[in-house]
Amino acid sequence: MKIDVLSLFPKMFAPMQESIIGKAIERGSLSFNVTDFRDYTTNKHNNVDDYPFGGGAGMLLTAQPIFDAIAAIKEKDAAGSAGHVVLLDPAGKKFDHQDAERLASYDHLTFVCGHYEGYDERIKTLVDEEISLGDYVLTGGELGAMVMIDATVRFLPDVLGNAESATGDSFQDGLLEYPQYTRPADFRGMVVPEVLTSGNHQKIAEWRLKESLKKTYLRRPDLLEGRSFTKEERDLLDDIKTELNEE
Repeated sequence: MKIDVLSLFPKMFAPMQESIIGKAIERGSLSFNVTDFRDYTTNKHNNVDDYPFGGGAGMLLTAQPIFDAIAAIKEKDAAGSAGHVVLLDPAGKKFDHQDAERLASYDHLTFVCGHYEGYDERIKTLVDEEISLGDYVLTGGELGAMVMIDATVRFLPDVLGNAESATGDSFQDGLLEYPQYTRPADFRGMVVPEVLTSGNHQKIAEWRLKESLKKTYLRRPDLLEGRSFTKEERDLLDDIKTELNEE
């Protein structure tokens, strides 16, 4: 996969050379490039922002530097493309686990990180979709882009050490992940649930499903709304509700 980022603060992306993403870059599974779109401004004062027509607070990113930076990415690309272009925007669709998996299906992604009050609306003619990290405003799109890139890259083949790691994560099947434990089995009197050391894979799978349902029911009940439950899930959820009422 190839990922391009347009940002006024390229140094903010230094951590992307570390950990899982850094290893993916080293192995050649990922090409990662950050472009300072200020380098493309034709403004004599090197500005990339201006006051909004009609008045109002704050400054807007001007269209010209973004248009020319995108054009430069296309010129450098063998296919002459900027790939799937994502604009980081508080008014965009809220990013979730499914978006990360979907974005991982593209060969080339370009993230446009805004700053200041917002964008000249004409910039949006360049993008394929607008995405927000959540219902709050950051000073720029850089942190949001890093979160989205990290979540997306995890779905690339051979990036994680275990192919099941991404598919077993919270949200992958619409439920929060079950509790997990490692050695020792008894740490300062805190003992791992006996079923996990039983070797009975069917019982372990049932325990994990029940714990996922319980955690989701208690912490994120909204994830269960509209879910098509299997009979096993429905029976386990009924057991969970009964147990909680008895406590």
